[in-house]
This record gives sequence, C-alpha cells and structure tokens, in this order.
Amino acid sequence: MMQLYGALILSVTLSAVCGLRCYTCTAADPKSCIDTKACAFAFDRCFSLKVVGLNVVTKGCQTSALCVGPVSCCEGNLCNSAIPIGPSAILLLVSSAILNFFF
Repeated sequence: MMQLYGALILSVTLSAVCGLRCYTCTAADPKSCIDTKACAFAFDRCFSLKVVGLNVVTKGCQTSALCVGPVSCCEGNLCNSAIPIGPSAILLLVSSAILNFFF
C-alpha cells in the first residue's frame, strides 16, 4: 500500500515539474489530433481554434492573455482533446468505478 502512495506522489510531482501538456495539430478532423507536446514555461493554457472558412482546426499551447475571441482555451493537461472530458464525465466515471467496487 505504501508503494502505491509513493508511486502516486511521484507521478504528481513529475507532472508538476514537466509542465502543461497539450494536443497539438492543424487538421480538418479534430479527432485526428493525437500528437502532444510539453508547453514552454510561459504557456499556461491549451487552445483549440476552428477556422470556419477553411474547415481547419488548430490546437496547441497558449498564454491566458491571448485566450480571446474565437480561440477556445482550457486549463489542465491534454484538455484540448477532440472528445470533451468535463467535470460531469469525470463524476460519471468515478461513480461508475465506486459502484463496480461495491457490487
């Protein structure tokens, strides 16, 4: 059990040290964005931008000051995925795991 806690603390520490990770691409299909990159220190948000006339989506790292207009920004590692994972989805997954554990 102590090894599990140690591994958890190590992974949290490493994720904090490595910084923010975002999906990055320029593509017609947002679901094809599977490449990720570690953002530079100044970047604190992930972004998605859909260029309507060209039917292209761009994803990457961004600063919070530039998250205006058509640029959709989010906080957290890999939060700019094609499949939105919000608090409700996480709550559903956690409650499902709890039910599976007890029943």
